[in-house]
Amino acid sequence: MAAESVKCVCFWLLLMLCLRVSVAENSRSSLDDDLLLPYANGHGPTHSHRHVRDCQPVIYGNTTHQSWPSSNHAGKTVAESNVFVTNAPSGWVYGHLTVVHDPLRTLSVLEPGGPDGCKNNHRVTVEETAKAAGCLYAQNAGFFDTKLGKCWGNVVSDGRLVQDSGGIQNAQFGIRRDGSLTFGYLSQEDVSDQSNPFVQLVSGVIWLLRNGEIYINQSLAAECDKTQETGSLKYFVDVVSARTAVGHDVEGNVILLQIDGQTDRRGMNLWELANFLKNLGVINAINLDGGGSSTYVINGSLASYPSDHCTSNSNWRCGRAVSTILCVHQKSCKPDNCSGHGECVDGQCRCQRGWQGEACDSLLCQPSDCGSHGVCTANGCVCDAGWRGENCSHECLPGFYGDGCTHTCSCVNGGSCDPVHGRCACPPGFHGDTCDQVCPLGFFGPFCAQECHCDDLCPCDPRTGTCNATLQGETNRSMHRAGHCLATQMFTSWRQEEEAHKEQRYLTERTWLIITILMAFLLAASLMAHFVRACPGSATSHFPERRDYSYVPLTNINGADRTRSGRKSGLELEDSDSQEEVWSSLHS
Repeated sequence: MAAESVKCVCFWLLLMLCLRVSVAENSRSSLDDDLLLPYANGHGPTHSHRHVRDCQPVIYGNTTHQSWPSSNHAGKTVAESNVFVTNAPSGWVYGHLTVVHDPLRTLSVLEPGGPDGCKNNHRVTVEETAKAAGCLYAQNAGFFDTKLGKCWGNVVSDGRLVQDSGGIQNAQFGIRRDGSLTFGYLSQEDVSDQSNPFVQLVSGVIWLLRNGEIYINQSLAAECDKTQETGSLKYFVDVVSARTAVGHDVEGNVILLQIDGQTDRRGMNLWELANFLKNLGVINAINLDGGGSSTYVINGSLASYPSDHCTSNSNWRCGRAVSTILCVHQKSCKPDNCSGHGECVDGQCRCQRGWQGEACDSLLCQPSDCGSHGVCTANGCVCDAGWRGENCSHECLPGFYGDGCTHTCSCVNGGSCDPVHGRCACPPGFHGDTCDQVCPLGFFGPFCAQECHCDDLCPCDPRTGTCNATLQGETNRSMHRAGHCLATQMFTSWRQEEEAHKEQRYLTERTWLIITILMAFLLAASLMAHFVRACPGSATSHFPERRDYSYVPLTNINGADRTRSGRKSGLELEDSDSQEEVWSSLHS
C-alpha cells in the first residue's frame, strides 16, 4: 500500500514538471516566434553610398537624406501621447501616437539595459530599459541580431558613438547637436561629421515618407541587394505585422507611432503605415524594429497589452526582449553638464560668465578679439607675455615685462628691458645681467665687444672708444695693462713738469726789463740818500753838536762801590734829580 502511494506521488510530481516545461516553452515561443527579419544575411546592403545616390530620383541630386529644424516649445509639456484604434485592411488596429515637442532635450536613443548594452549584446524588454532610465514614454527602436543579440546599424546615444555600421545603407533617424532632425541614408562621412555631430542616431529599415510623399519604392531600390532575389525584403514590406515608426511634422515635432499586432494576422504593412502617417501630416518618417509584439511604455509600465493576458489569451502577445529603444524623458540639457560651463535648469543651460550658446560651449570672447597676441577665455582676452590692453594690442610700458606686464625691470645705466622675459639690453659701455658693469679695460661699445686702440695700452671711453679716457682703477682684470698705462702716464706727466721747470729758468725779455728798471730805481734811491747826507746844511745839521763822552764803568753807574764803602757814589741820583740834571752831569 505504501509502495503504491509513493508511485502515485511520483506520478503527479512528474506530471507537474512536464506541465511547467510545456508552459515555459509556450512562453518562450510567444516571445520569439513572431520576428520579422528584413535581411537574410545580416542587416542591410553592403553596396556603396554612391549606389544609393544613383537609385534615388533625379530631383534630389546627391542628397540622400533630409534635414528639418526641430521644435522648441519651452511652454509646452514634454510630450502628448494618445491611444488610437483604426480600421486597417486586416481589421481593427490598436496603437499609440506620441508627439514630442522638444526632441533635442527630451528624446534619447538608449542601449538595451543601459550603457554598454550593445557592447555586451544585451537583449531586454522595453519596460526594463525604460524604468531604469526614467522614461515617460518608450518604444522599440533599432534592429538587432536575434541569435547573438548584437545591435545593428549606427547607434549614437546622448552624444556618445556606440556603434559605427561601417557604411551599411539603411534608412536612419538622428538628431544633431543643433537640434536638426535627419532622416534617410547616411554615408560614413555624414555619421562622423564633427562640425555638427549627431547626439542621437539609430538605424531602421525602409524610408517611408520623404518630403510628405511615400518613398517605399525608391527605398527598396536603394536598400535592396542580393536579398531582393529571395523576396525577403519585399515580404518584410508587404506583410501585416506589429510596427514602430518615427517621423516629424511641419513644426519639427517628433512623431512616435506604435502599432500592436501579430505577423501575418493583424497590424499593418509598410504601405498602410506610410499612408497612415501621411494622413497625420508627417513630413519624413522611417520604419523601426516592430516585428512581432511591438511594445510601448507609459511612465515605465507596459501599455501595449495587459501583462496578465499575454500567455492565457492568444489575442495578446507577450513583450519580447529587444535592443535599443526610443525614450521620451523630462527635459535635459545637451550635454547634461552644459559643457561644464553652466547649470541645467528645466532643460535650458544657464551659462556662466564668459560663455554662451545652448550648450554653454562657446566663449563670448572671439579669437579675433584678442588679435595675434592673446587667447580668449571666459574672463576675456588673456594676453601673451609682454602684451597688454583689452585686445592685447599694446606692448608693456617701459620698465615692465612678463604676463600682464606686472613685473618690474631691473636694468640700470639706461639699459632697456625685454617686455617678454625681462632681459636687459645694455647701452654701449655697459654689460651684465642688469647693465651694472662698465666694459672691461681695453673694450668698449655695444656688448663691450670692440677692442680699444689707444697708445701705451691706455683705456678708451667705454661708450665711444675715444682715447682720452682717464684710468678708473680697475684692478681685477687687465692688471698688467692698467699698470703699464698708469706708469706711462706718470712718466709722461713728470717729463712735462720737468720741461716746464726748465723753461722757467730762462726769463723772458719783458721779465728782464722789469728787473732792470727795479734795480735802477733802487740804485738811484740809494745814491740820492748818500748825496743828501754828504751835502752841508742838510737835515743832519739840526742835531746837537757831537761831544766826546768819558768812559764810566757800568759798576760805578749801578752803585757797586757804595755797597762796599757805605758811601754814595758821586754818580748816584737822588730821588729829586731831574732828567736834565742827569744829562748835565754826564756831559760835565
